[in-house]
Amino acid sequence: QEKSFSTEALKDLVINTSGSEVTFESVLEKHKGKTVLIDIWASWCKDCIEGFPDLKKLQKENPNVFYVFLSLDKDTERWKEGIDKYKLQGSHYFIKSGWKGPLCNSIDLDWIPRYILLDESGKIKVYKAITTKDNQLLNQI
Repeated sequence: QEKSFSTEALKDLVINTSGSEVTFESVLEKHKGKTVLIDIWASWCKDCIEGFPDLKKLQKENPNVFYVFLSLDKDTERWKEGIDKYKLQGSHYFIKSGWKGPLCNSIDLDWIPRYILLDESGKIKVYKAITTKDNQLLNQI
């Protein structure tokens, strides 16, 4: 299990809901000092959608955790429609480089949803969970 993100991943660009490009590193910096759950998802992903009720339950039970959603949608319009449709609460970013880009490559992304839990210092506590019911995730949160 990795404990930190690669330099390439940190420099990868994501797009915020305002349409601005920011580095993944700046997203992490913004939330330093908080426990963060990263959810990599897409609006077309059946498993992602089926997992949202459990995710919302986790959010309700863990209001101290900050939730960062990273989308692998095909375009920003579908991404924003998905946020609204599924009423996802948290910070939202679109992974500009997509599935084959530096960020996804660096975490060996092979399935979504993918959950990564970070501690207050930004270190990775849980590197790979594919459901919010994952015991490793639940025991660390």
